Amino acid sequence: MKPVWGKLLGTVAGLATGKPWLALIGLVLGHQFDRGFAERVSSGQEAVDDRALKHVPEYFTRALFQTMGHVAKSDGRVSEEEIRAARSLMSRLHMSPAQARQAIEWFESGKERTFPLLATLRQFRRDSAANVDLASLFIRLLLEVSLSKPSLSQRERSMLWTVCTELDLSRVELAQLEALMRARRGFGKANGRTQVAGSIGEAYEKLGVTAAASNDEIKTAYRRLMNRNHPDKIAASKPAPAELAAAERRTRDIRNAYELLKVHRSIR
Repeated sequence: MKPVWGKLLGTVAGLATGKPWLALIGLVLGHQFDRGFAERVSSGQEAVDDRALKHVPEYFTRALFQTMGHVAKSDGRVSEEEIRAARSLMSRLHMSPAQARQAIEWFESGKERTFPLLATLRQFRRDSAANVDLASLFIRLLLEVSLSKPSLSQRERSMLWTVCTELDLSRVELAQLEALMRARRGFGKANGRTQVAGSIGEAYEKLGVTAAASNDEIKTAYRRLMNRNHPDKIAASKPAPAELAAAERRTRDIRNAYELLKVHRSIR
């Protein structure tokens, strides 16, 4: 679908003056805006280049996942889409299992009502003072997760605006960035390029439980499967490389499934 907002707003603004010829000028100017908007979306402009994620400092990751958890929980629940987007980001950051667990802990701490959002953002701003690009990257990654679901609540928008205020992004810039990211996501879906791995349903299946299982039952299933499948359990029998690789893959899948459910259900 081609963008039309520029043409519509330009025409309406022109008509509001009571002079039809200004409406025509507004239409032309709006058309130029829409063309540029479409080019930016299709070319991937405003997308986060994953090369920028290779060397982000720990204070950046900590503040990001804490803030992410706080914004995601602000409407009362963390959606499956937000969990998927957060997990995808962990993968893009090339996190080890230990680092992913740490990121989940940060996410969980951010979900607390007493989480000090303003203090966290101000500390991040002090830490990143020598690198202004980190603030922009922070907001873009936060928006990627927040915009992973169809709509934002008023509470979430208020939280996002607080973040932008603390990191010196204007309302106009935030609105433009949101529009570009939503349009880019729609463009990607239309071309079959959007794929997010994993789901809550698959996580339950991987652990051999149902959504009706209690948190304690999920913990028990996880421990039992890890005990049965961990590579260390078969190391004494000197397994073939393929068998060992399969055990490592099963263990990784089981751990990822459990970590996904931990976030979704606030398992401690």
